[in-house]
Amino acid sequence: MTESAFETALADRVAAMTDACTRCGKCVAACPSIEPAGLGAADPVATITGIIDILHHGEGSEEARRWASSCVLSGACIKACDYGVNPRFLLAMARVAMKQAAKDSATLRSGSIAAFRKHQRAVNVLSRLQVTPEQLARLGQYAQGAAKPADDREPDFIFYTGCNVLKTPHIPLLALDIMDAIGISYRVLGGPSHCCGSVHMQAGDTETMGRVARYAMDDMARSKSKQVITWCPSCFVHFTEETLPAVEKQTGTAPFDMTPFVRFLLDRVDAIQPRLATPVKLRVALHKHPGVAGAMEAAEALLAAVPGIEIVDLAQPALGLQSVMVGALPTYKRELQQRELDAAEAAGIDALVTVYHSDHRELCAHERDWPFRILNILEIIGTSMGLSEDDNYKRLKLMQDADAIVADCGDLVARHKLDIEEARGVVARAMLADQPLPLRGPRQE
Repeated sequence: MTESAFETALADRVAAMTDACTRCGKCVAACPSIEPAGLGAADPVATITGIIDILHHGEGSEEARRWASSCVLSGACIKACDYGVNPRFLLAMARVAMKQAAKDSATLRSGSIAAFRKHQRAVNVLSRLQVTPEQLARLGQYAQGAAKPADDREPDFIFYTGCNVLKTPHIPLLALDIMDAIGISYRVLGGPSHCCGSVHMQAGDTETMGRVARYAMDDMARSKSKQVITWCPSCFVHFTEETLPAVEKQTGTAPFDMTPFVRFLLDRVDAIQPRLATPVKLRVALHKHPGVAGAMEAAEALLAAVPGIEIVDLAQPALGLQSVMVGALPTYKRELQQRELDAAEAAGIDALVTVYHSDHRELCAHERDWPFRILNILEIIGTSMGLSEDDNYKRLKLMQDADAIVADCGDLVARHKLDIEEARGVVARAMLADQPLPLRGPRQE
């Protein structure tokens, strides 16, 4: 499918949804971003009508533009619609339309490419500061690695990492360890070489987005089951709500189905359960983002299956697709994180458990200041199964010093032939500055 055909299919899908939308406003009323975005007094009907106007190449209303910009991808709007419309998709396309109206295509393209290169540098450098070339090969980042079975047969599944989880490589490595333990045949794809295209879409460059996504999809379609297991929730939404439906509209068929990893694991809990042999005696609370339907419920059920785990409900608001998306509401995001940390301390938990990688990146260094650990769910499952991978991201971030971090990683800097100055800059920008709620010293008793 050509890039222009992809954009046409995307536009056709927008047109079909805007035609189906009744402008009832239920999606606006259900959205958890409305109040923190300062839109509590906005008329829901007028707001969704403004979104439709933007999608029809109009300017829309100030309220509509602010709503589109404040979307954290919670998905509550999808549940609220009675007519099969996906308002989350329409808001994504409204953001694209706003960017395309503000800049010419050449400017969009150059900005898109610059954003991707910055993203690529951050992923490549941070991953290489933490793991060996052999471990990166296992994660599908080198052609000579274990990216596909040694006998070159098609695997049962494709495990798609996305890009940013490679900044916390212990998480996808644990995912592979768990699949190995239960006998799953897979091929690993992901990283900047198989980007989903969301960086380009966020920049408004749908032509490049379609081309990049098509390249990744061609490889992802090569499995016996035509099933892709994905770690990244952003990639999941991007493919299942934006890219794959456009491909299906153009070609008449979707090349594969996609399943979030925690839901995939829960479907195989009977195979996992006998291997959960070591009790993990911890009182834990789950850090939640409900944007992928069923994912948090699956994560909680998996935690409950681990012997020794006691789950504590902190009764905190849960919104957004993952932590990075809640950055559309930065002040509210800091408030939510502060409230959760306070609640976790008051509840006396042993660990606050993250699911997604951006959640872990943003929260892990708070372990320094609070009387509980920050763990990823796969660390807990892995411990019970006798599996472990070092969380080097947290270890390094706790240093809070770019020079010390790069010096600590000297051997890996040499092995990967990294530029020291570039590595120091990436650590400062993409690790230490990735801290929405500032750290502070330990509390005084």
